Amino acid sequence: MYEKTFPNKRFKITLEFLEKHLSKSETILDLGVENPFSKIMIQNGFTVKNTSGEDLDIDQSALQNENYTTVTAFEIFEHLLNPFTVLQNVKSDKIFISIPLRLWFSSAYRSKTDMWDRHYHEFEDWQLDWLIEKNGFTIVDRVKFTHPTKKIGIRPLLRYFTNRYYLVYAVRK
Repeated sequence: MYEKTFPNKRFKITLEFLEKHLSKSETILDLGVENPFSKIMIQNGFTVKNTSGEDLDIDQSALQNENYTTVTAFEIFEHLLNPFTVLQNVKSDKIFISIPLRLWFSSAYRSKTDMWDRHYHEFEDWQLDWLIEKNGFTIVDRVKFTHPTKKIGIRPLLRYFTNRYYLVYAVRK
């Protein structure tokens, strides 16, 4: 996925947000297989366990069986058909979620070669907030940020000032 590019800005903002709100003594269950950002969290002193690549729409057993105090779901909810059920099965009181925001000038992402690398949901910020709140969590902090590219064109220009990512920290009421 990151063969040619590495989302340094997104990773930096996400790590700073996590460090702002989470003690390094917490145990994180990071939804999704091990990835470059889960390695960054470990390198920065967090204890992280990833799910094993199971289809979380169908199998939420890791959420019930693993020992953790916090769940992170960075860039995963847009791939799920039913993120509501996943949140229902979270047994911790803290969650960190980031998503790419729905952009009016860009259609939903779909890889033609990787069935797992497709976006079923393209969220607006209020939709993620509603999903989180419907599952009994209260949003403590949130941040939106842009993701400029070095390409030339109208859409790359719009990415300089249109927020692309939304990052949320929430606790169970």
